[in-house]
Amino acid sequence: MRLITAGILGAAMLAASGQAGAATLTAQDYIDIEQLNARYAFAIDQCTNSGYDYADLYTDDGTFGVSEAWGDKGKTYAAGREALATVAGGGKGGCRDPKGTIGYGIKHVITDHVITPTAEGAHGKSILLAFGVGGVATQVEHQGGYEDTYVKTDKGWRMKSRVHVFPNIATSVQFGPLRQKAAEDAKKQQQPQQ
Repeated sequence: MRLITAGILGAAMLAASGQAGAATLTAQDYIDIEQLNARYAFAIDQCTNSGYDYADLYTDDGTFGVSEAWGDKGKTYAAGREALATVAGGGKGGCRDPKGTIGYGIKHVITDHVITPTAEGAHGKSILLAFGVGGVATQVEHQGGYEDTYVKTDKGWRMKSRVHVFPNIATSVQFGPLRQKAAEDAKKQQQPQQ
């Protein structure tokens, strides 16, 4: 299995290194960027270290935004460590009660991660599936994905920017007009049957 994985990574590096001006990524670079992505999902779902574990996945001036289209930077919701920790549900005051947040109960599953070398570092695209949508543990929603800019710092690979590309946000069960109905349905399911 390791030999197959190494072969796939090697082929990806050779293909990507042919791009004009792009840096060459090592197998370890790909692994480190994948780990950054995996730590993201855990940190955003758990509010670890008062949200600072999430914030530390970014550069000091890193940004998080939301867009409805791939390739569009959209609106920036957080810039810098303190704002990013707050986005993760924490900050200086510690983690807030998650029940009061719009994303309460969601578990992020990030798939189909594609990493492409760039002159500055790397670019990434991935798909986001959210479990626990609308407070229903078994409800899954495709919530677009992420478009990232990665740079290698003295602390390792970090996100310079992450944009949640969410084409269906207006009709999303978790964030759109159906959110209230989903919450009411979840309450009904949790009530004992008489």
